[in-house]
Amino acid sequence: MDQLDQRRSRVPKRPHTKLIHEGQYAAEVDVQLIDEDGGWSPYLSLEDAQKLDEVRKALLREDIKRALELARVFELTPIRP
Repeated sequence: MDQLDQRRSRVPKRPHTKLIHEGQYAAEVDVQLIDEDGGWSPYLSLEDAQKLDEVRKALLREDIKRALELARVFELTPIRP
C-alpha cells in the first residue's frame, strides 16, 4: 500500500443515498461521501460517481435489470385528480 492509499483509507467517509430520476423511473443509489478538510468536501469517489452515471444511463435506456444491479429502482406513477 503506497502513501496515497494509506491517506485515502484514513479519510472520513459517511454513507449517503443519492436519488436519480429519469423518465418514469427513480433510483436510490448508495454511495460514500468523503469528508476532508478544505475545498470541495464532501465529495464522491470516482467509483461512486461512475456508479451514479451507470445507473442514470441504464434508466435512460430502460435497462432496468442493469439499474437493479446497482441501485433500488422505482417506477413512478403520476397521480391524476
